[in-house]
Amino acid sequence: MTVGRDLHLAVALNDAGWHPAAWRAPQARGAELFDAGYWGDLAHEAERGQLDFVTMEDSSVLQSARPGIPDGRADQVRGRLDTLLVTTAMAARTSRLGLVPTITTRTDPYRLSTGIATLDHLSGGRAGWRPIAAHRGAAGPMPGHRDAPPPRFRGPADPAVASYLRRSFEAGAAVVELVRALWDSWDDGAILHDVGAGRFLDPARVRPVDAVHGSFSVDGPSATPRPRWGHPVVLALTHTPYSDDFALRVADVVVVTPGETDLVPAVIAGLRGREAAFGRPSPPKVYADLVVFLGDTEAAARERKARLDELDGAEFSSDAFVFTGTPSGLADLLLSWRELGVEGFRLRPGTLPADLTAVIGGLVPELRARGAFRTGYPAGSLRARLGLPAPPAVASPAVSERVEPEAVA
Repeated sequence: MTVGRDLHLAVALNDAGWHPAAWRAPQARGAELFDAGYWGDLAHEAERGQLDFVTMEDSSVLQSARPGIPDGRADQVRGRLDTLLVTTAMAARTSRLGLVPTITTRTDPYRLSTGIATLDHLSGGRAGWRPIAAHRGAAGPMPGHRDAPPPRFRGPADPAVASYLRRSFEAGAAVVELVRALWDSWDDGAILHDVGAGRFLDPARVRPVDAVHGSFSVDGPSATPRPRWGHPVVLALTHTPYSDDFALRVADVVVVTPGETDLVPAVIAGLRGREAAFGRPSPPKVYADLVVFLGDTEAAARERKARLDELDGAEFSSDAFVFTGTPSGLADLLLSWRELGVEGFRLRPGTLPADLTAVIGGLVPELRARGAFRTGYPAGSLRARLGLPAPPAVASPAVSERVEPEAVA
C-alpha cells in the first residue's frame, strides 16, 4: 500500500449525475433512481476504486432550475430518496467506503444525532454528515423553521439576502453543536456488558442534554451510544463569507469551489487566515469540488458534454470548476491544485454511472502510476483515514444552551 502524499478522493452522487440532462445519456439508469440497487452499485464502484467516501445530495425542497422557485419543467429529474436511509443501505453493500449523507439542519437535531450515530455504528466507523444550513426555497413541510429567503435571491451582497444567510448559518451551527452534544451524552465506557456482575450500563456515564435551539428542544441524553470511533466526520461546502464562517466553526472537512486555478491560492489563504478566530484545536482539512466530464480524448469528452447541453437547451455551468477532458488531464489538474494547498477533492460526475466509471477506471490508475494514490484502504475509521484527530471523550455536566427562536432561519 502506498503512503505519504496520496491524494484524498471522494465523489458526490447526485441523481443521474450533475448535468441536468444526465438521465438522458446513453449509459444512464434514469428508471432506477428510486431503486436500492442503483445506489448500491454506485457505492460498490466507488469502493472498487478505493475512494475515501461518497456524499449523497439532498435539499429541503424539490429540485428546480430556478433557485427557490418551482420551475414546472418535465425534462429534468425531480424527486429524491432520503439520503440517510440510502447511505445506510449502501453500508450493507460496502465494507471500507465512507458514507456521508447531506441532511438539512432544519431536521430535528435529536433524529440527526441518533440517525448519523446509528449509521456510524452499523458501518464500522464510516459515517459522516454534510449539513446544509441555508436554503434557496421555503422550508417545505418541516415545522418550526419557517423563515423563507427573500423573494428574489440576488446574491450575498443584497442586504436582505445577507441577513437571511447570516441567521441561517448561525442557526445551522447551533444545530450541529447540539448534535455533537448529543453524541457526547454517552461516555465511551458507558456500556459495561459485565455479565458476571449483571451490569450492562454505567448510568453515571450517560448525561442529559438540556438545550433549546429555536423550535427544537432536548432535555435528555441520546438513546444511541456515542460511536466507538468518536464523532462522525462533518463536511461543509462553502463559497460565501457566511458559509466560510459556518464551515470553520463546525466542519472537520471544508470543501471549496474555486472556479479556476488562479483563484485557488486566494481561496485557501482566505480560509487559513480566519481559522484562529474560531479557536479550533486543530485545523480543518480543505478539499475542492470539481464537476467532471471524462472521455478517452478531450474531443470526445467535449462532444459528449455538448450533446447533453443541447438536450437541456443551455450550456451547463456550476458553482464549482467544470473539467471536460481525459483522466490524464484531470490528474494533471488535481496534482497542480495539491501544490497550491488543496488536500483532497470531491469530484461531481457529470453523468452517472459513466463518469464515475471513468474516475475509477481511468483517473485512479493514472494517479497510482504517478505515485499519488494508494493501492489499498488503510485500516481504521473514516476519521482516521482522513487524518482527523479523534475527539476526546467528554465527561462533563449537563449541557445547557439556549438560542432565541427569532434568531433561527
